[in-house]
Amino acid sequence: MKKVSVMVAAILGLALSVGANAQVSKKDQEFLNKAAVGGLYEVEAGRLAQEKANSSDVKAFGEMLVKDHSSANDELKALATSKSAVLPSELPAEKKKRLAKVAEAKHFDKEFIREVGIDDHRKDIKLFEKASKNADDPQIKAFAAKTLPALVNHREHAQDLQKSLGK
Repeated sequence: MKKVSVMVAAILGLALSVGANAQVSKKDQEFLNKAAVGGLYEVEAGRLAQEKANSSDVKAFGEMLVKDHSSANDELKALATSKSAVLPSELPAEKKKRLAKVAEAKHFDKEFIREVGIDDHRKDIKLFEKASKNADDPQIKAFAAKTLPALVNHREHAQDLQKSLGK
């Protein structure tokens, strides 16, 4: 009888711990994962621009990306922790390859602005717009809505830089 009681207690404990970790929906966890990877990518890309860019404006844009995305990443980590959600802590191989491609580009500034400033932010904006409307968790929805204007600002700034660099 004691064995059964211990077994039931263990199963109940496991069920409760699994339940405690299942605080976000699959859709929201997917958003958190993509947002975390995107944020990590933007910080690394921004650092790369600070090192490799020829234009002081592109270097300044890189600095802005590091500052803004580091802040958003910290907020995202705190939100995920409060929801018992686990975030990726490093870039996946595909993102590392993209960064390497940008780093090796003949015309770094133009490639950086096109790839990171415009194309990547366009994808991020779509992701955050969707989450700001459709996330199941109200705090995740609010985070997406709060972060969205900075992403739009980054893309617009990149578009202005692209014009000044001559596409």
